[in-house]
Amino acid sequence: MIVHGTLRVPGDKSISHRALMLAALGDGTSRVTGILQSEDVKSTASVLQRLGAGIPSLSADMSVKGAGLRGMRAPSEPLDCGNSGTTTRLMSGIVAALPITAQFIGDASLSRRPMRRVAKPLEAMGARFDLPPHGGLPMTVHGGALKDLDWTSEVASAQVKSAILLAGVVGGVRVSIEEPAPTRDHTERMLGARGVNVVRRGTKIELGPAHRCIASIDTVVPGDPSSASFFAGLAALATEGELTLEDVCVNETRTGFLDTLRHMGAIVEYRRDRLSGGEWISPVIVRPGELRGIRLAPDVVPSMIDELPLLACLATRAQGETLITGAAELRVKESDRIAAVVANLRAIGAQAWELEDGMRVVGSDAPLRGAVHTHGDHRLAMSFGVLGAVPGNQIEIDDPQCVAVSYPGFWSDLRAVVRHD
Repeated sequence: MIVHGTLRVPGDKSISHRALMLAALGDGTSRVTGILQSEDVKSTASVLQRLGAGIPSLSADMSVKGAGLRGMRAPSEPLDCGNSGTTTRLMSGIVAALPITAQFIGDASLSRRPMRRVAKPLEAMGARFDLPPHGGLPMTVHGGALKDLDWTSEVASAQVKSAILLAGVVGGVRVSIEEPAPTRDHTERMLGARGVNVVRRGTKIELGPAHRCIASIDTVVPGDPSSASFFAGLAALATEGELTLEDVCVNETRTGFLDTLRHMGAIVEYRRDRLSGGEWISPVIVRPGELRGIRLAPDVVPSMIDELPLLACLATRAQGETLITGAAELRVKESDRIAAVVANLRAIGAQAWELEDGMRVVGSDAPLRGAVHTHGDHRLAMSFGVLGAVPGNQIEIDDPQCVAVSYPGFWSDLRAVVRHD
């Protein structure tokens, strides 16, 4: 298998969500370019529209008229978040600080995901939450006047942290958050670029005193490093060639997979050479190498949590054993990704074992063949899609279209950069 060419992966999903939310909360008009036009980001746009924000249809170049920090209104119907946990949790922080009540709903997968983790700190600030016994959706948020918060998070979650920060900004109160490990910091960077006093010191984040408004600024959404990782992994599995991924966000809280891929033996080059809106952007160049198994340190997991299913798939082609621990968070993603990845790897003939907080995979050069059940999880579909591109492997994906949640053009891009001689 030969990889070749240059690819610009879609806009970063995390930044796209936040660009819409912060533009809606701004005090003027913001221009957003390069936004990810996926189902998850459409869910955020729809929720903001139902709250009265001036969000137009998603496009490559769009203008958003901000409603201000307190300009959103109570919705006339439930806020449907589809499959998007980011939409649900971050928007619950905004709603918690407004004098409104809103119910959040979603699809079957999202409805099972844990929401108490975000409800607890927001309740400590003064909001009220109604949750079903299982702690998922539907979730009703009763917002209002909030108070200052000093919070120690039990889980390393950028979504929980972001919900607290957004509640603090909209509610005009001071917050501090202590994380068990650093998580992606897009919210802090993007708030800081808009004039908000937010500071990170190690694993502690502090949001300063009340702000009357946040600035409306233009946002260029860089390429999504999680989406880029699938093609970096593809290039690492190739026999020859080189793949260049343009304009990728290389924020240090998001490059864990690229660094791990280099550690496994692939040739990965990038640099932090351009700063835009608080985010570092760079081309990423990947060439194949002799992959070897690794022991992934638990403190690296938060920086590559979405790429762990891909890492497990790559580990089936690496020399020796790969051990992933400290990743219990995978069990409460779009699917139980630990159970689903291991079951699918075993179904296609790979050697894999499930651990309570991770998995163990032993590499081989034997062909892998069989059917993969994605559970509607886009990360699983793309991970096994990459593995299926390796010559000799014959892997059938049961729901290839579920990739539309984050990367609608994934399959066509995959075909475009692979050549078999």
